Amino acid sequence: MTVPLSILDLAQIGEGETAADSFQASVTMAQHAEEWGYRRIWYAEHHNMPTIASSATSVLIAHIAAHTRTIRLGAGGIMLPNHAPLPIAEQFGTLATLHPGRIDLGLGRAPGSDQQTMRALRRDPRSADTFPQDVLELQGYLAGESRIPGVDATPGKGTNVPLYILGSSLFGAQLAAALGLPYSFASHFAPNALRDAVALYRREFQPSAQLDKPYVIAGVNVIAADTTEDAQEHFHATKRHRVTQMLGRGGRTFTPEEADMILETPAGQQVLQMLQYTAVGNPAEVKDYLDRFTELAQADELIIVSSAIDRKAWLRSLELLAETSGQASA
Repeated sequence: MTVPLSILDLAQIGEGETAADSFQASVTMAQHAEEWGYRRIWYAEHHNMPTIASSATSVLIAHIAAHTRTIRLGAGGIMLPNHAPLPIAEQFGTLATLHPGRIDLGLGRAPGSDQQTMRALRRDPRSADTFPQDVLELQGYLAGESRIPGVDATPGKGTNVPLYILGSSLFGAQLAAALGLPYSFASHFAPNALRDAVALYRREFQPSAQLDKPYVIAGVNVIAADTTEDAQEHFHATKRHRVTQMLGRGGRTFTPEEADMILETPAGQQVLQMLQYTAVGNPAEVKDYLDRFTELAQADELIIVSSAIDRKAWLRSLELLAETSGQASA
């Protein structure tokens, strides 16, 4: 691999697991990832999702940071429309103070939830409209240059926690370029605009105090196994799981046979389309795919989603990728 590798941990709660099980698995994975040479691990803010345990994102980051030593940790991302900028600056300022030089803050514009959940969060649907201004306000708090006279983030002021703009459309690319911030594209689940967004970002990038040239992180799913057959088997299980996750309503689940039938429908094809950028196979096959994907995405860094549902296969996938990349910490 010619670019650094990082990890997006979705903090999945597997079948028969509890949130506590998910947290322990995340700690174990982070400790291994640190040894294997991955650059960073990010955790995403999701709400009202029974299979994802990273809703209190900054709290989870703190827990993982306390059980690791060197690997960078951060949000990929905090959905800023759900929050006022000041408490986010305080939370990540606290993290950066406790764990200097190890904390990232990725920011997304999507609410990360449905209308009912947004209501429960006490958020206004129009909050996303002020995303650019909120990013600037947050940046000011972290730099010690508050845009609101008399208001500072404590902790937070002067920590200069690095910001990243997350996106799956041209909007995020344009904003990241205008503000001179790194751009992370969610191609692991929203592949359609990848090339156009990256091209726009690189074309319109304006240097800033944080960054002097464009920096692109691209998301990609990976299922690596010791054999191609094993990897394909795990990928099939992943596709079935996504059917339940995306199309199940009110906690409904599907049998493997039902999931396979749904995958043949237009709704199922949409689920598969979200997995367009997925490296599946033995280590050599996965490495070859990621080399080609890096070129296609014009990426400076890849953020890997280990998509296997089975816990052992999930961890093994990341281990094999680290081994075959040869320089995951480059």
